[in-house]
Amino acid sequence: MKIKLSSLLTCLLCLSVMALSAQELKFPDMDKSPMDAAHYPRRAAFKNYLTGDDANLSEKIKVLYCRPMKKDREIFGALEPYGKDWRLGANEATEVTFYEDVEIGGTTVNRGVYTMFAELYPNNWIIKISTERFIGGANNRDVTKDVASVTIPVSHLPNSRESFTIGFQKVDEDHCNMVFEWDRTRAILPISFNPMSMAGDDKSPMDLAQYPNMSRLRNYVKPEELDANEPKVRVVYGRPQKKGRKVFGELEKFGSNWRLGANETTEITFFEDVKIGTESVKAGTYGMMAVVNDGNWDIVIHKNIPSWGTYNHDEATNVAKINVKTEKTPKVIEALSILFDKKDDKNVHMVIAWDDTMVRVPITLK
Repeated sequence: MKIKLSSLLTCLLCLSVMALSAQELKFPDMDKSPMDAAHYPRRAAFKNYLTGDDANLSEKIKVLYCRPMKKDREIFGALEPYGKDWRLGANEATEVTFYEDVEIGGTTVNRGVYTMFAELYPNNWIIKISTERFIGGANNRDVTKDVASVTIPVSHLPNSRESFTIGFQKVDEDHCNMVFEWDRTRAILPISFNPMSMAGDDKSPMDLAQYPNMSRLRNYVKPEELDANEPKVRVVYGRPQKKGRKVFGELEKFGSNWRLGANETTEITFFEDVKIGTESVKAGTYGMMAVVNDGNWDIVIHKNIPSWGTYNHDEATNVAKINVKTEKTPKVIEALSILFDKKDDKNVHMVIAWDDTMVRVPITLK
């Protein structure tokens, strides 16, 4: 087998370059502020060694940080000046992962990966949690990405700790403390695993309609009129808006179930036994929905509450069903609206209207 001299020279040159490149690789020495990890619960870090119920232990928090040494230096107020953000370690900004939603200083922090900083003062630190990642230290950081900030007190230790350390202290099943120590200073950050759940503004706000109307404002009713204003029927429902859409036949397709509102299942309470059309319904609280058809709706009263709309509705929970014809509204109704129209002392119509369509549901009282 003949090998061309040029090919052989090319191969030798490549091997020479590769060997040279390998010789030029410079591997880092051990960092003077080595990286470390803190876990909560700590045993979750070696979950593969756990048995029995402990084998299902889940990690809640993990911190990656670098551990600078004191080395006879004055740390707080000198090496780390007061009034400035500190990376809570060395080198890269300290990284914290929350594996579930937590509450820090009254603020809910969603599960995810964040960086942590501390604005230092002699008697307290301001701990800041940020969504900004992959930065070295705290210089030029984007403070608009801070999602939580809490002031925590510092205490002074009897003995000096040489290397900066982050650890955890269990308080109870729903709370722990993240503990920071360096030199003679300790700071404790309380963390709750049971954050408050606060709803934002709803685009389809809830409302109620009650019959008689003044029965929901009985403290304004004259004493002699109280009996006439005992509550008979109440509906609690979410009010979606039209927003330029064609509602019936498109947004709410014909033949489909509709919750007669938005969000939670619409609830109707009868404070006495009634008839819906010709069907008897006992006093109590029920869910209400409609099967929307072109020209008529089936109004359904059911026991499937609490629930969220009509998904997986069990027809075995239905207690009454009445077919009602649709009518045109006098004007376009932007937000779904329900009201009661009194016919006489024993009969009232529940009127449901949205877009250009309305129906009347006849209710007979005792």
